[in-house]
Amino acid sequence: MHKNYSKNVFINCPFDSEYKPLLKALVYTVLYFDYKPRLSLEESDSGRVRLQKILDCIKESQFGIHDLSRIKAKQENEFFRFNMPFELGADFGCKTYNSKYSNKAFLVLAKEKYDYMKSISDLNGIDIKNHNNEVEDLIYAVRTWFIETVGLRNLDGPMKIWFRYNDFRTKIFKEKFQKYYGEYDENTAEKIAVDEIDKMPMPEFIDEVKLFLTNKK
Repeated sequence: MHKNYSKNVFINCPFDSEYKPLLKALVYTVLYFDYKPRLSLEESDSGRVRLQKILDCIKESQFGIHDLSRIKAKQENEFFRFNMPFELGADFGCKTYNSKYSNKAFLVLAKEKYDYMKSISDLNGIDIKNHNNEVEDLIYAVRTWFIETVGLRNLDGPMKIWFRYNDFRTKIFKEKFQKYYGEYDENTAEKIAVDEIDKMPMPEFIDEVKLFLTNKK
């Protein structure tokens, strides 16, 4: 059993540019509650097969957050995206067929309520939370799951988490702008801020969040 098993949260979600705002907020929220997000983007070792990275994250994590909001094709002739349901199945299989991992617990996310039933009806009866592709709704859903399933209590409210997340983004915007462009100017920074955060590698982003949260305590 991994030494951080009870604190690790495997994150299974899309990594495309459209999902990035949700991904960054999801990682931030997991860290906010003093848990450790685990995902394949945490390292870039080209010598390791991506599937093996994912399986290692699954077996090293007691908890899993699986976002199925991108499994639907958007246009004609576009293939369905099966990575997310595949990884959910791998995590569920780990819990079901190995008693050592029987205490695993999952959060399954969807864009809209009951969307998942159109493609994976076997999930009927499992609590699914929806986020409507909105960061605020995602933070609310993750916080609720930490209370209902993980068993945390006396957590900060979702709006406080959301406001502090925006404080974090503002801090990063200013620091990156000053580092690369000189004195901070709000009007100019607005144009490059989102791009700077979106292109930040995941290990760097996680380190920045940890530093921010540590200094805020």
